[in-house]
Amino acid sequence: MEKKKLLKNKIVDTLPVLYLETVILMVLGQFLGNFVLGIPVGIAYARNPEILNSAFLNTTLMYVIFWGIWAVALFWIGIRKRNRPILQAVGTKPQGNNWKYLLFGLVLGFALNGFCILIAWLHHDIVLTYDAIHPLWFVVVFLTVFIQSSAEELLCRGFLYQKLRRSYKNPVVAIVGNALLFALLHLANDGVTVLSVLNIFLVGILFSLMVYYMDSLWCAFAVHTAWNFTQNILFGLPNSGINVPYSVFKLNAATARDSFAYNVGFGIEGTVFADIVLLAACVLLYLWGRKHGKKSMDVWAET
Repeated sequence: MEKKKLLKNKIVDTLPVLYLETVILMVLGQFLGNFVLGIPVGIAYARNPEILNSAFLNTTLMYVIFWGIWAVALFWIGIRKRNRPILQAVGTKPQGNNWKYLLFGLVLGFALNGFCILIAWLHHDIVLTYDAIHPLWFVVVFLTVFIQSSAEELLCRGFLYQKLRRSYKNPVVAIVGNALLFALLHLANDGVTVLSVLNIFLVGILFSLMVYYMDSLWCAFAVHTAWNFTQNILFGLPNSGINVPYSVFKLNAATARDSFAYNVGFGIEGTVFADIVLLAACVLLYLWGRKHGKKSMDVWAET
């Protein structure tokens, strides 16, 4: 009986099965988020059809539906005893899950994305025009971007990464394995190219190294949030091929052009320059981690 149980566990924790499990959690989470939010939005629309003309409301709805991924993922992790140790990686128990690394992640995400945007702007690949900033809207949208970005991190660098760490002795499998799925999940996005898939893969590696060397899922939450917020909300550029109605600056799409620093269909993420920047960030974090990195918490130590 024990041998059968062990064999079943080994099969369940293989890379393909864990990929499928992660995708199912993501799909169910998005369905839940859409379904629950669809009810009040539908009621509001019936009373006032003009409400959906709001750029602010449409943008927040695009992001906030990802709360469903948080709900489904935490439910699945918590309801299964063999998954519950993963909850430790989300809370304050890891050394790197603190406000210092959260703030560092926000600064780093803005710096990386902002630098790529600056080069594209200086190279005259994009023309940006200031529109307006509404402080309350700005904060609310930031919080919804955090929900969306952290939900993806919870699944990929939280759930999948930790499951792979348990199943495979070599941490490279967890680092590369979750980054690969993260890239594959973006294949259906508008304007996707080989360079853009490589970009998303490198982003996944960078975030995984943060968990491995900095013991900080929170830092990955923050960098992901700042990266998306900077290009989508601050500068009105496509985020992995996706445009949103509300932004502080507006892109003159008619004058945008493809180059080493900008891709008209996918944004800065579909370029050689962004790939080089992310590769450099990965190498620097790897070198820093080898010398100064923390020993990441083993959530499975007591199981």
